[in-house]
Amino acid sequence: MATKGFRFLFPATIMSKVSPVVTPSLSSSLAPPNLRKLSTSSVQSFSSARTSAASSTSSIPFSAEPQVVKAEGLRHTSIVLDARNADNLDHGLVLFLQYKTPSFLLQLLDCIRALNIPSWTRPKISVQDIQIFKVSGSLTNAVFFVSCPTMKDVHTLLLRIYGPSSDSLISRPRELRTLHILSSRYNLGPKVYGTFQNGRMEEYFPSKTLTAEEMRNPQISRWIGARMAELHSVPIDVIEETLPKNSGEGRGWELGAKKNVRSWLPHVRDVLVHSNMPQTIRDEIDLEKFKREWESYLQWLANVDDARSGSRRVFAHNDTQYGNLLRLEGVKVGAPHRQLIVVDFEYASPNPASFDIANHFHEWTYNYHSATPHLPDESRYPSVKERENFYVSYLDHAGFSSPGPEQVKNLEEQVRCWSPACHAMWAMWGLVQATDGIARNVTDSEFEYVGYSRARMAAFRRSIIALGVST
Repeated sequence: MATKGFRFLFPATIMSKVSPVVTPSLSSSLAPPNLRKLSTSSVQSFSSARTSAASSTSSIPFSAEPQVVKAEGLRHTSIVLDARNADNLDHGLVLFLQYKTPSFLLQLLDCIRALNIPSWTRPKISVQDIQIFKVSGSLTNAVFFVSCPTMKDVHTLLLRIYGPSSDSLISRPRELRTLHILSSRYNLGPKVYGTFQNGRMEEYFPSKTLTAEEMRNPQISRWIGARMAELHSVPIDVIEETLPKNSGEGRGWELGAKKNVRSWLPHVRDVLVHSNMPQTIRDEIDLEKFKREWESYLQWLANVDDARSGSRRVFAHNDTQYGNLLRLEGVKVGAPHRQLIVVDFEYASPNPASFDIANHFHEWTYNYHSATPHLPDESRYPSVKERENFYVSYLDHAGFSSPGPEQVKNLEEQVRCWSPACHAMWAMWGLVQATDGIARNVTDSEFEYVGYSRARMAAFRRSIIALGVST
């Protein structure tokens, strides 16, 4: 997902004017503009052009201005890029057309030159040569493709401009540092070329996102398993920048699943007590009951996990759904599985390997392009054969030579044990994401965050009962 939040993109009349240099990976399918988790690093084809300009009145603090985010080893410029046109209002809706103006394009070119981005340094490039295409916008980012179609060897860039966001959900400094380490040291994810005051420039991949059906393809599933294993091989202490004296779980870092639920709980409480929240939803979620269930589950999990030597602690993506998986087009790679690129690391953190795998399996049950993108179809959960297909590839690329039935069985059991944590984390996430809609009493949003949370909470409760967790 990717940047998680509301999507608003420009219509086909604008998209049709985009240069072919920018659009080789555009999907022909249309999608709702307000999805839970679609990658902003990939090319999407949407029909919606507008989003509400109303701001949240919730007690959850959303920053009015994006913070300046830098990372050591990356170029930075003090230029501010403002892609908005606040004067262009249409019944409370804002069309972000400022980025089409010569003044914005001049600022953009100055920013690119200040960051000394490869292939863009030649003086002959002028404002008239630049083409810019708005890919998406959300509460956290507006994303653009920037190209120079008159010069073939000038590479397309991905421009990300930060917007107001909730610091309770993601940390931009952490995300930027993670991206920089993964790309510069491990050749994983997009390269970050540099930062400016309110955003960053990234590498563009000629690619297309996987579809819900493609993710189920046995061969592609094996590739995903291989890529996940490679990500999991990145040392946690490198990402967390911990020293030997404070290394390890509970010292230098803690598991993301536990940390997220704990840190999001106060914000969930704020959302649930809002006057616009129906009492029936409060009663169904029953936050106090959930807290007791969560603590009971964690106690049970600690005993089970210890007894079985524990699931491997790894640096996990935590959001491996089809919108965050790109398949390269027209690019030569070595091993076949490396034609898949994993993007959007907002929620990446240390976690059990089995949590990351369990979360991926649950994503098989969601289709974010369906009429009910917030609801899972449990019949689409991978079968035993499909899970084993994934496990064998994962274990093989995780360094287990010729993984046997016992290793597959152990991993399957660990995935089962950590599966409820996935439901709990995303149930909390959905309620925090519902802040804006609840505050404005929106009843017709494209993605029903509260409905999504209700489904994940119900799944959490069913799964801990199935595990025999006493609450």
